[in-house]
Amino acid sequence: MPDEAVRQFIERFSFTLAASGMARMPARVFAALLVTDSARLTAAEAAELLQASPAAISGAVRYLAQLNLITRERQPGSRRDHYRLFDDVWYEATMGRDRMVAHWESSAREVVQSLGPDTPAGARVAEMLTFFEFVHAEMPMLIKRWRDRKAELRLDS
Repeated sequence: MPDEAVRQFIERFSFTLAASGMARMPARVFAALLVTDSARLTAAEAAELLQASPAAISGAVRYLAQLNLITRERQPGSRRDHYRLFDDVWYEATMGRDRMVAHWESSAREVVQSLGPDTPAGARVAEMLTFFEFVHAEMPMLIKRWRDRKAELRLDS
């Protein structure tokens, strides 16, 4: 059973994630996985830890899996699913965001063509498109710099 400091962290961190746009229950499940030594919980363990219903946990893990923050796996000989954070969860989340930016880029490009770049709305969307192109182009270099920094700090285990 986690101590009170761990429970408080789960609630504070999940509140921060929720304030940033993540739904509340997925944020709580994510925070719980983050502070679990194994980075792995069954739905029943998560429900007990968070004092939440199985249905709430089910929806939360489905949401987190769609965001590429967790994966579902089975232990040999077990019939229960275990939900686990990816080993490099921030990398996975960032790459998911990069794929989303690429999709936004494509959509923005179509809108600029439809509106025309010389209209006020077209110019606004064209600026958005330029920003998305910039972010998309910079992402591989940013990820490389992170991997280099991680190796330098020996954060890979």
